Amino acid sequence: MKAKDIFNRLLNHEELTREETKQILVGITRDEFSTEEITALLTAIQMRGITVDELLGFREGILATGVPVPLDCDRYIDVVGTGGDRKNTFNISTTACFVIAGAGYKVAKHGNYAATSVSGASNVIKEHGVVFTDDIDKLNRSLNEAGIVYLHAQLFAKAMKFVGPIRKALPFPTFFNLLGPIINPSKPQCQLLGTANLDQMRLYNSVYQKIGIDYGIVNSIDGYDEISLTSDFKVTTNQYEKVFKPADLGFELAKPEELVAGATEEEAAGIFDAVLENRALAAQKNIVLANAGFGIQVMEKGRKPIEECIDMARESLESGKAYATFRKFVELNS
Repeated sequence: MKAKDIFNRLLNHEELTREETKQILVGITRDEFSTEEITALLTAIQMRGITVDELLGFREGILATGVPVPLDCDRYIDVVGTGGDRKNTFNISTTACFVIAGAGYKVAKHGNYAATSVSGASNVIKEHGVVFTDDIDKLNRSLNEAGIVYLHAQLFAKAMKFVGPIRKALPFPTFFNLLGPIINPSKPQCQLLGTANLDQMRLYNSVYQKIGIDYGIVNSIDGYDEISLTSDFKVTTNQYEKVFKPADLGFELAKPEELVAGATEEEAAGIFDAVLENRALAAQKNIVLANAGFGIQVMEKGRKPIEECIDMARESLESGKAYATFRKFVELNS
């Protein structure tokens, strides 16, 4: 498609098809659009709002132009947040991934460096000496022997470098911020996603239904993109949609300050270690257990009640299995 045709349609408030946005993304990676045209495209779509099919098309374009990751496993999960809640929480999703793996489930965690907080998934993983790789044999060995593999986004989503400088220059977020959670290059069959608001939850609910995977989407009513236990939280899955109170699951209400990552990457890594070693604050531990429990329920296709899934997460953590899984992961990936 020519840039002029695209802009005429967007200015007329027309929607683009899934195939059209895929081809636009491919065209961007082939330098078929100028910096000014890409800037105008991002701005126009942001002002109008992106549709489900448009988002899926851009996702397919990123996956098609990136590095695929064929894993030797039929079923595994990714746990991720959209980010952007500006709460500077510790690495809750990443910690939950090791608890899920310690409970015997396979995990393919996709992540990147922090954008709006002190420590993103890649920050805390690298802080422990892990060397990121796109070597498929090494990735599969990690999944097979440790039960978990880490996929550093910058090694796989090659298209992102074409829009990175433009996104940084713009004074507002673009739809590319919405793509991060759905471009895991291994294409997991299961995902637990945290969203910062209910509008995002509705968008991703439609996205996951069209992708056709088992999913859980969570949002804390007070604006966290994970189950924070600082308020009621909503969960939407393939099987149900429900608002929970922390007390419904036997958890006490957490205080926002108990979730903060700290001021440095080292402080964030210290909290991550404390949780996995079962010596963290009760609130920090409970938050990880809640998120890991809902992740396990997704893996179980909703067949196990959430209370049982949280108990499985608790056993993984308190028995030392989660920490042993992490140590094995570091050993294999350093």
